[in-house]
Amino acid sequence: MAKNPLIIGGGLAGTEAAWQLAQNGIPVTLAEMRPYSKSPAHKTDNLAELVCSNSFRSDDKNQNAVGLLHEELRICSSLLIQCADQNKVPAGAALAVDRDAFSKTVEAKISAHPLITIVRKEITQIPDQNVIIASGPLTSDALADQIKNFTGEESLHFFDAIAPVVYTESVDMTKAWRQSRYDKDTSGYGDYINCPLNKEEYYSFVNALLNADKTAFKEWEKNTPYFDGCLPIEVMAERGIETLAFGPMKPVGLFNPHANGQREFAVLQLRNDNKQGSLLNLVGFQTKLKIPEQKRIFRMIRGLENAEFARFGSVHRNTFINSPKLLNSYLSLVKKPNIKFAGQISGCEGYVESIAIGFLAGTFLAAELKQKTISTPPETTAMGAILKHVTNGNANGITFQPSNINFGLFPPLQTIENRKKQPKGRDKKILLAQRALNDIQKWRNNFVNQNL
Repeated sequence: MAKNPLIIGGGLAGTEAAWQLAQNGIPVTLAEMRPYSKSPAHKTDNLAELVCSNSFRSDDKNQNAVGLLHEELRICSSLLIQCADQNKVPAGAALAVDRDAFSKTVEAKISAHPLITIVRKEITQIPDQNVIIASGPLTSDALADQIKNFTGEESLHFFDAIAPVVYTESVDMTKAWRQSRYDKDTSGYGDYINCPLNKEEYYSFVNALLNADKTAFKEWEKNTPYFDGCLPIEVMAERGIETLAFGPMKPVGLFNPHANGQREFAVLQLRNDNKQGSLLNLVGFQTKLKIPEQKRIFRMIRGLENAEFARFGSVHRNTFINSPKLLNSYLSLVKKPNIKFAGQISGCEGYVESIAIGFLAGTFLAAELKQKTISTPPETTAMGAILKHVTNGNANGITFQPSNINFGLFPPLQTIENRKKQPKGRDKKILLAQRALNDIQKWRNNFVNQNL
């Protein structure tokens, strides 16, 4: 146990955990298997590569739980959120980043830290030392087998789907227009490009989705469930012909200037995928359509008739453990406490949630190694709520599925007896956020700062 802690995986959770350990004066080794062993979804060798959307979702700390989580991580000096803020691109109320610049910034910070040693190799055997497994949703088969040996349980799997990216210059702006929903812009000229469909166009589009040629799954993948927060667009379409018009293609808050400001039946929004604004992400259009079908069907949408694709959508398998049955409150295996889990493999879902669990795993391990008393963030905070979901707190180990942070994971403002007096809607969210920010500041002052 005398060896430096080992972190397996150089993604969002792994780099954040490494940084927190190093900032606490703990020398740490960060192992990343790329470039020697590739995953199906990664395109570069960079640390902290974003493989799905370039968005960290809403940055509204008062009305959105993930925006609140952003703010808590800022208060606690998260490296990854700092890097996201440095590389953000216009995206209305969302925190979206230039994905390449973001990962390069993270890699530069990690590489320059004197207490972090990066090794580029695949870890297939879990050593007998302090380890944080942050291998992500695409954990290699060899490491997954090792995890099964340690946990005594089969890993669970679900599919995650990636949205396509098109070149901005290929969008026909005589048909599309710039506007954020309800004009919540940060750039001053419209953070999103909107491509409209009338009712007839929409039904033709959905019909094409339903009859398209889709990626065939391997036999061992067929019974793997999707995560509901990231369904492929064609799977959403199968749930009802107007599902998309009430989901990612909802037209509310958008008015077409090319048609006297009328509201369209459905709208596809495109969001900047890089700082230069030369690439656009098709928001909510994660897909398992085959590439020729993606070209054909997405070009049915007004404004995308001549769209050129910089990246096509794809599907990959995610891996996570049954964490409520396996982990204690400090993210350690109950049966082998020197092994911690962080990021999506621990049972959270989403970029920011992975960063938060990475932050906590690194901070907890630093406290243990410095023989400090560990204090977990209160469950009234976003970090405490997502931690409780993936450990032995609120989640059911029998029916467990990964979750994004949401206000439903927070304890109520008042007791059940006073339910009628509880505020609702926006007012309730504001009060939950105020309570969380107050409590996270206290936790940071009383626990995190004592380790610095």
